[in-house]
Amino acid sequence: MYNFDLENIKREFQIELSKASSESDLFELKGKFIGKKRGLISELLEKIPSLSQEERKVFGKEVNLLKKFFESEISKSFDNIQKKKSSIPKMDLTLPGRNLFSGKIHPLSQVREEIEDIFISMGYTIASGPEIEDPYHNFEALNTPEDHPSRDIQDTFYLDVENMLLRTQTSPVQIRSMERKKAPIKLIAPGRVFRRDDDVSHSPMFFQVEGLVVDESITMADLKGTLLSFYRKLFRREVSIRFRASYFPFTEPSAETDLSCVICGGSGCSVCKRTGWLEVGGCGMVDPKVFEFVGIDPEKYTGFAFGLGIDRIAMIKFGIDNIKYFLENDIKFLEQF
Repeated sequence: MYNFDLENIKREFQIELSKASSESDLFELKGKFIGKKRGLISELLEKIPSLSQEERKVFGKEVNLLKKFFESEISKSFDNIQKKKSSIPKMDLTLPGRNLFSGKIHPLSQVREEIEDIFISMGYTIASGPEIEDPYHNFEALNTPEDHPSRDIQDTFYLDVENMLLRTQTSPVQIRSMERKKAPIKLIAPGRVFRRDDDVSHSPMFFQVEGLVVDESITMADLKGTLLSFYRKLFRREVSIRFRASYFPFTEPSAETDLSCVICGGSGCSVCKRTGWLEVGGCGMVDPKVFEFVGIDPEKYTGFAFGLGIDRIAMIKFGIDNIKYFLENDIKFLEQF
């Protein structure tokens, strides 16, 4: 007597049929049990030649009945699914249409692209570098002493891998560029930076652009003229800038750059805190010690560097009072730009 448990196969089919909840499930089940090439019924029919004459008649009949059972049950399940679909309410054509919203470039990306276009028109190239940096390029080569507060874990995100860190500024790109290139150099380095700051005007991750020019006879006047031209092109109006003495390890002399308020025109408002000026970034002449780190002769070449926050510029340009709006992905906010 043949040794095929058709009742067990039938029970297995019924169990799997009870789990099928979609048409794709039923098609898969149909292929498994009654598929023409690899279906279980086809495999059973291939066993018939190995049976005796009497066994063939009985076994063949039982397999055909089992096949019809599978087909009938699968067909019923298909009908039930179709009935469920037809019971779903159709679209109400009387409802008003919905507005389709087209995608837009993020406001920070808009400002970054505009900044890049302006500096490219002024003869600058765009440089980039790694966001995960080593202390040498992020601090030491920028003349930052070991006891400087910016190196503390309260200010810098250190990683548990070979003393690496998330860069706190894009200035390391300047170091890497000066290591690779010979003077003259004229570049900007836009990108993400990371610091342990978190309030309405600061974020742990923000965007910055640094500028670097190295050549013979570069002066502070070149720096001021460059920034004045840049801000006038960016805000498309006559603005003024002023330098306030400051300190940065990698520039000497160093200055903070103030921009005449683009909101009130310098007369004083809540945005500029009634001063008529907006702080927009730091700058200065490249410290000769930095040139020594990268092998540039400080007796022959001078240079200037500047840095500004893209987020800060976007806040001024669009009149936004909280930097976190840029990161919340609120469609109602983003569709305004």
